[in-house]
Amino acid sequence: MPEQLLFEYAILRVMPRVEREEFINVGVILYCAKRKFLEVKFVCDAQRISAICGSLDQEELKHHLNSFSLIARGGKAGGPIGQLDLPSRFRWMTATRSTVVQTSKVHPGLCTDPAETLDKLYHQMVL
Repeated sequence: MPEQLLFEYAILRVMPRVEREEFINVGVILYCAKRKFLEVKFVCDAQRISAICGSLDQEELKHHLNSFSLIARGGKAGGPIGQLDLPSRFRWMTATRSTVVQTSKVHPGLCTDPAETLDKLYHQMVL
């Protein structure tokens, strides 16, 4: 039987009008300490986002979402946060914030393959 690995994930959300608390799920952040796995998968569907806020700057949104991927990969391209260790980068990305790009609460689970689980969550929660 394959080893069961503990993972944590959060859903990336776009909330164009924070005061209205309306959001669209656009991605998933998944962290598995044992496999040293931290990845983000997202889609920026302009049509869906425009349905709740047509005035949102789509290019700026893509820039902000891409920063999550850079931070997850680590290194200088992710700025000062990208140079932190994996757990710290995950905690920073999933910290509570009151901005257009937010995350859900962190949820735990068990898996055998973090990359496969990321894809599964992405298809269930975003697409």
